[in-house]
Amino acid sequence: MAGGAMVQTVGGKTYPGKMTAFVFFTCLVASSGGLIFGYDIGISGGVTSMDSFLSEFFPSVYAQAKANKDTNQYCKFDSQLLTLFTSSLYLAALATSFVAAWVTRVFGRKWSMFCGGVTFLAGSALNGGATDVMMLILGRILLGVGVGFANQSVPLYLSEMAPANLRGMLNIGFQLMTTIGILSANLINYATSSIQGGWGWRIGLGLAGVPALIITLGALVLPDTPNSLIARGYAGDAKRVLVKIRGTDDVHDEYDDMVAASEEAAAIEHPWRNILQRKYRPQLTIAILIPCFQQLTGINVIMFYAPVLFLTIGFAGDASLMSAVITGLVNMFATVVSIISVDRLGRRALFLQGGTQMFISQVVVGTLIALQFGVAGVGEMSRSYAILLVLFICLYVAGFAWSWGPLGWLVPSEVFSLEIRSAGQSIAVCVNMMLTFIIGQAFLTMLCHLKFGLFYFFAAWMLVMTTFVALFLPETKGVPIEEMNHVWSRHWFWGTYVSPHDVAGAGAGNRRSHNV
Repeated sequence: MAGGAMVQTVGGKTYPGKMTAFVFFTCLVASSGGLIFGYDIGISGGVTSMDSFLSEFFPSVYAQAKANKDTNQYCKFDSQLLTLFTSSLYLAALATSFVAAWVTRVFGRKWSMFCGGVTFLAGSALNGGATDVMMLILGRILLGVGVGFANQSVPLYLSEMAPANLRGMLNIGFQLMTTIGILSANLINYATSSIQGGWGWRIGLGLAGVPALIITLGALVLPDTPNSLIARGYAGDAKRVLVKIRGTDDVHDEYDDMVAASEEAAAIEHPWRNILQRKYRPQLTIAILIPCFQQLTGINVIMFYAPVLFLTIGFAGDASLMSAVITGLVNMFATVVSIISVDRLGRRALFLQGGTQMFISQVVVGTLIALQFGVAGVGEMSRSYAILLVLFICLYVAGFAWSWGPLGWLVPSEVFSLEIRSAGQSIAVCVNMMLTFIIGQAFLTMLCHLKFGLFYFFAAWMLVMTTFVALFLPETKGVPIEEMNHVWSRHWFWGTYVSPHDVAGAGAGNRRSHNV
C-alpha cells in the first residue's frame, strides 16, 4: 500500500507511519461493524412501509391507514407502537453502552466487536422468524445490544490502529460501511416488497444476519490495538502489532508514549469520576454535544423513515422505496468524498461546509412541503414537484454524509486520553443512542403536529451546531492521539480549562502521554 510519512505533532513529536496492507485490512474488517448499524437503519424504515408487515404485526395501524379518509398527509402513520418497533433498538444500545465500555477496557476492543456481532446475529434470527410483536421487539432489543457494542468499540479500534495522518480516512470507513448497509437494506426492501404472499419483509429482517456474521468472524481474526494490549499487560504483543501497522521497526517513541499513557491510565481508579475533572471539560463537552448535534441534524428522520416519509408526502409505495434507494446511493458516494478530503481539508472545513448545505436544504424542503400541503396537509404532489423535493433531500443527505455523519463518530473517538477513553466513548455512544431513540420515537407525532415546521426545527439546530463548530471545535487533523491535549491548551476558549501543567507530561522528559 502507498503512502509513507513522518507525522509532525503539535507538541513537536514525530512518529513514523504509513499505509500498510495490514493496517488497511484490519481497519476494513473492523469497519464492517458499521454494516450492522446501517443495515438496520435502512431495513426498519422499509418494512414499516410494507402493507404485509403492518397487517401482520400492527393491524390497527394498517386498518387506520386504509380506512382513514382524511386527506391530511402529515398524520398518516402516527403510531407510538409502530415507532417503538424502530426506536426500541436505540434504547437497548443506550443501556448496553455502559457494559460495552467495561468489556472494551477489560477484554479489549476486538472482543467487544465480537459480542456485538453475536448478539446482532441472534436478534436478526428472532426478527426474521417473528410471529408476534413481542418476539419482534425482543429481536430489536438484541439488535440494539449488538449496535451498542459495535458503536462503542469500532470507532476506538479504528482511531487507535490508524497512523495520525490517515486517522480520519480510516476511521470514516465505519461511516462508509454504515452507508453501504443502508443502501443494501434499501435495495433489499425494494426487491422484496413485491414478493407474492407478503413474506418479503422476513427476508429483509433475516438478512441482517449477514453483516452480523461478517463482524463476528472478522473480530476473531483481527489483532487488538497496541493501546489495548499494553493496558492489559501484553506489551510484547503490542509492539509487534505496532510494527506491523506502522510498516517500520522505528516505533520506539510511539511505543514508549503508549506505555507511559497506559501507566498513567492504570493509576486511575475511577475513570467515570475523573472524566468530570476540569482538565477534561473540553473532551467531555465534545463527547456530549457532537453526537447530540449529529442526531439533531434530523438525518435519522430521513434515513430510517425515508420510505414512510415519502409515502406521507404523496409518493406511491414502490416510488417511496426507490426514492429511499436514491438517497442511500447519495449517502454512500458522498461519504467517499469525506474519506478523500478529511485528512486534507480537516474536520472543521467539512463540518462548516456540510452544516451550511444542510441548513439551506432543510429550509427549502420545509418550504416546498409547506407550499404543497400547507398547514392542513391537503394536496397532491406532481411528478416535477416530487423530483425537486427529492433533489434537495439528496443535497441534505450529501451534506450530512461528508460532515456530521462520519465526523460525528470520528471526532469523539480521537479526543480522549487513554485513562478516560472507554468512559468517554461510552458517553458519546449513550448520547447518540438516547437522541436517536427520542427523535425516532417522536418523529411521526412531531410530523403530525409540527407539519412542515419539523424541517424548520431541524434547520434551526443546524444553525446552532454550525456556530458551535466555528467557535469551539479546534482542528484535530494529523494530531497523534498521544499529543491531543496540546490542541485544547492552545484553543482560545478551552485553554482556560486545560493548563500548561496538564499537558506538560506530554512533552519531553517523563513523556507522560494523554492518549486520545
